[in-house]
Amino acid sequence: MIQEMTQKTARKMPRQTTRQMTRRDWMHAIFRCTLLLLPAGCAASGAWNPRGGVPGVNIADAALDGGMPQTALNVTSAILQSDPRNVGALVRQGTALAQLNQPDAAMEAYRRALAVDPVVAGALLGLGRLELARGNAVDAEHNFSKLLARAPNDKTALNNLGVALDLQGRHEAAQEVYRKILRIEPDNRPASVNLALSLSLSGHPDQSVALLRDPAARPDATPRVRQDLAVALALSGNPREAEKLLLTDLSPSDAAAALAGYLALDPTTK
Repeated sequence: MIQEMTQKTARKMPRQTTRQMTRRDWMHAIFRCTLLLLPAGCAASGAWNPRGGVPGVNIADAALDGGMPQTALNVTSAILQSDPRNVGALVRQGTALAQLNQPDAAMEAYRRALAVDPVVAGALLGLGRLELARGNAVDAEHNFSKLLARAPNDKTALNNLGVALDLQGRHEAAQEVYRKILRIEPDNRPASVNLALSLSLSGHPDQSVALLRDPAARPDATPRVRQDLAVALALSGNPREAEKLLLTDLSPSDAAAALAGYLALDPTTK
């Protein structure tokens, strides 16, 4: 969960600013990174197209799947010129714009889709994720809850809802959401990692360490799994072990900055 975005944040931020970040700031920075772990969702999947079979939409899907959001944007723009209320094209246009780092335009596309179909899943999920990225956890929760009212076992929506709840400090509710996912799919990695981090932030870092030690010790463990374990170790009173783990993937200065941020997350301190 603490992955590329966390490393870039630590590198770009002056050390004094890093120390001055509040617990809320750090919690938001870390949970923003969990969005990179979650599937992009239904926006690029033909299964979610409420108007299946529209020529051009499948081309947009292929472009999004192939990492070519500008192509997808061009295709959806052409579709919308002749059919401005095409929900499938609007959802995919929102996804393309989000990938092109144009969040305002992406949100507008999703809202246009919702104006036509208030419960279209791709728009609710995409809009909610953008709200999360902006720190608007309450608005994000509203979008995810609306989606889940129609599809209560949607794992991507549930994971995002858990993040929204955690960002509001509602850790117990978030943990129940993650556990629901794990009852549906015991090996769901995003839910496991999110649960572990939520436990750390709610004063149960020892449980988090227990959940993360084995995954972090595997030969194929990613830096983000090791860094999640570092959060739990730091909050469980083992900052030296946490720093040693961080140095596996970060420079000494970045590791020190990250450790300071993790310690700021301690729920027993103000």
